[in-house]
Amino acid sequence: MLNDMLQYLMNGLIVGALIALPALGLTLIFSVLGFVNFSVAAQLTAGAYAGWLANTTLHLPLVPVLIIAFLVAGALGVVTDRIALAPIRRKPSAQTPLMVAVVSIALNIALENAYRFSFGSGLNSFDMPIARDMKVGGIRIGLQQLHNLEIAIGLAVLLALFFSLTKLGKAMRAVADNVDLARLKGIEPVRLANLATFIGMGLAGVGGALFAIDTSVDPSTGSRLILLIFAGSVVGGLTSLPGAVAGALLMGVIGELGLLVLPPVYQSLTAFVAILITLLARPGGIFSGASGVRR
Repeated sequence: MLNDMLQYLMNGLIVGALIALPALGLTLIFSVLGFVNFSVAAQLTAGAYAGWLANTTLHLPLVPVLIIAFLVAGALGVVTDRIALAPIRRKPSAQTPLMVAVVSIALNIALENAYRFSFGSGLNSFDMPIARDMKVGGIRIGLQQLHNLEIAIGLAVLLALFFSLTKLGKAMRAVADNVDLARLKGIEPVRLANLATFIGMGLAGVGGALFAIDTSVDPSTGSRLILLIFAGSVVGGLTSLPGAVAGALLMGVIGELGLLVLPPVYQSLTAFVAILITLLARPGGIFSGASGVRR
């Protein structure tokens, strides 16, 4: 029984690492632009497809595949944001955040159908060597899954350093705190919004590529994960980068440990319950007040 619990715990950390990067992207965009962009699911899938094409047609290894996934998802995120969401944000009103969220959902559906039209509905797998699992005690650990966890934590640390130490990162934090005051200081919010979208969607693309390497990619890959990604961001506080990583890991662990008492078909129920309990007990999220993009 103890070994089973430890195995589910390890599986949960690995699942959490896969959704941590898109959760970071969602949190970054919300912190700087002030709205939840649900099209992060479609950009996750775009990164997965870009990485898959780079691997299977150009036979590129892991690192170039992840760089291409980042660039393609980031660029697509900026282009779609400029076309579909920015025009709504330029007309601020009390309903603007809701309208932007609704349009981002419509954008996600449109992109998902574009992938289906382009690549079909089947599963597509990467052509990478399969490393043999390690056994530590009675626990089985996949090497690729362990790399995924390391990459997610490493990128989260780099992002935190970017916001803490660089002039550009500090400018983005200033826009997040008060856009009008930042403009008076000579900071251009539109340029920084584009950069935040590029980085946020790029992170989602890397997360999608890692997920697809571990499993496969199809047009609905991002849509199947969006609830866990959103739950991780909400539980983490929605404006805290460390909170997004911790929230995603927590969601992964809770979901996997839930399998000890619930059938797999109810696994997504844990995300709903986590969001409900968090919002009731701590509306700002369990990591609200921690250092992040927005103070």
